[in-house]
Amino acid sequence: MIPVLAATDPIGPEDAPVLLLGPSLGTSSILWDPVAPALSATHRVVRWDLPGHGASPAAREPFSVADLADAVAAFIHDLDAGPVRYAGVSLGGAVGLELALRHPQLVTAAAVLCSGAVIATPDSWTDRAAKVRAESTSAMIIGSAQRWFAPDGLAQHPEHTGRLLHSLQDADDESYALCCEALAAYDVRDRLGEIAVPLLAVWGAHDQVTPEASAREIAAGVQHGRAVGIPDASHLAPADAPVAVTALLVDFFERSSSEPPGR
Repeated sequence: MIPVLAATDPIGPEDAPVLLLGPSLGTSSILWDPVAPALSATHRVVRWDLPGHGASPAAREPFSVADLADAVAAFIHDLDAGPVRYAGVSLGGAVGLELALRHPQLVTAAAVLCSGAVIATPDSWTDRAAKVRAESTSAMIIGSAQRWFAPDGLAQHPEHTGRLLHSLQDADDESYALCCEALAAYDVRDRLGEIAVPLLAVWGAHDQVTPEASAREIAAGVQHGRAVGIPDASHLAPADAPVAVTALLVDFFERSSSEPPGR
């Protein structure tokens, strides 16, 4: 089933390239709040929300990561702005890989942050889905706070990290569980070689969920990939290191538009 997704209003110059930003599981478009204003100086920035997260309606039927990519593709068609640039975190990054596989004509370049061609194990995701259905997303707050942010992230960015943890608590339980089950079935490792668009894979040095090896696997597997690490970031790099993330994305998208593929 292709779920219904909501997105923010575009910000940035009307004639600038469209940059679509995808969230991680348990967060919403606010993940990109520290980064979006700077990116909007050179891009027309739009952010989307996962089912049951942020402004997106709740889901009650199963969906796959590929279905999420199809939903994003439908949104790109609705924008009527031609192919877009894409950046996504964790599950949002996985959607970016599926988007590049399923709808390459809609993406000029993609950045995959703190993500992987496969993430964790199927059992870990089905166990998490069961836990959330039984205890709500509130049961995930302590563990997520430990995984999401660098050791000093909560102290350095208390307002934004607090809002992100509230977004987790506010997420629809069933939609979150369905996202977990989509991740349990997600694995595109054998298809990375089909991805021809320029691709940047970013890891955070403190990220235990999708560490350096995950980013390097993506960059080595696609046709035109590059991997870059951020020293002071964990799983939610835009929250931990917004200045570094902004600089990486601006540089990557400028390079991807001016250099031939493969350089």
